Amino acid sequence: MGGHDAGTHQFTGLAKYFNAYTMIGRRNCVLATYATIAGIVLFFKLKPKKQAAVTEK
Repeated sequence: MGGHDAGTHQFTGLAKYFNAYTMIGRRNCVLATYATIAGIVLFFKLKPKKQAAVTEK
């Protein structure tokens, strides 16, 4: 049958740390996803609010 052997890969570059073949690579993908989501939430939570324009009466 066709297919590939997951144990014979020699990863280089980013694929060495972020891949779907090893448990460490999968963990790194999950951690990067969680960090990205947390960063977006913090950005919008800490962003200064727009103040309404002050009009003189």
